[in-house]
Amino acid sequence: MNSLKYKNPLPTVDLIVEYRNGIVLIERKFIPYGWALPGGFVDEGETLERAAIREAKEETNLDVSLIDLLYIYSNPLRDKRKHTISAVFIAKAEGELSAADDAKNAKIINLNDLPDNLCFDHLEILKDYIQYKNTGMKPTPQEMLKRHTP
Repeated sequence: MNSLKYKNPLPTVDLIVEYRNGIVLIERKFIPYGWALPGGFVDEGETLERAAIREAKEETNLDVSLIDLLYIYSNPLRDKRKHTISAVFIAKAEGELSAADDAKNAKIINLNDLPDNLCFDHLEILKDYIQYKNTGMKPTPQEMLKRHTP
């Protein structure tokens, strides 16, 4: 019997939810504490797109339409708990914002007023999103290799 155990990165999704002239952030109920983009782990048998829609609904009560993929973020240090790989979607939302599931709070923020205590690599993601909104340019694999090569 083969007793090999594979330790692979876990797939996750994050969403930049455009809503009412801002974007939605959630305050995390669990460690690591702070503000974050809505998102979470992909369930077995679930597509990235379905996971993004589900996580947005669970954490913010919003119905989202996915409009674009910003990038796939895979820096092994992006989450101190374990190695995760996140597909980051840009979405539009409808409904009434309210925190739920593992979100302690939810709010609409202006991109010029980001909180200091953003979790994970979400500041990097939001900087990439701001660049994309201003220039139309998304991160490239070459750029990511330069950013995360020791």
